[in-house]
Amino acid sequence: MPATAGVLPVDQYVATLARKRMVAGVLFRDKAGRVLLLEPSYKPNWEIPGGAVDADESPWATATRELTEELGWERPLGRLLVVDYVRPQDSRPEGVVFVFDGGVLDETDLVGMVFPDGEILSAGFHTLTEARTKVKPLLADRLAAALQAAEQGVTALCEQGQRIA
Repeated sequence: MPATAGVLPVDQYVATLARKRMVAGVLFRDKAGRVLLLEPSYKPNWEIPGGAVDADESPWATATRELTEELGWERPLGRLLVVDYVRPQDSRPEGVVFVFDGGVLDETDLVGMVFPDGEILSAGFHTLTEARTKVKPLLADRLAAALQAAEQGVTALCEQGQRIA
């Protein structure tokens, strides 16, 4: 189909669109409000369960896949707690991070945990203050927003981990 004056053909237009990385994670907490953090084998800072969204994969499918890969868990996700826009940093392009509610667990849920692929060394519950010493500041801020969103029954919109709505 010929292009209309000033309008690009679809394939050319799509090639001009920005690409954003996407990440999906899951917030688990205990009754005391502590968050579940994972100790990765490949970097010093701790994380919540989750990871990069693959091509042709939805963020919720990513979160579910990562739970299985990292923890061997197959469980339904709760509602969306956070959508966080992240500016380019550390040679990474801008991105969007989704955090889903994993629900409330207790210590017995962690007993006998086996980490299937060796990517994770350990897992445990930590207060937000403790988490700030283990995770990157951006994730610490996002965790605070996610905990607040879970308490309020809302979805928090964030930029760089800071709640804007």
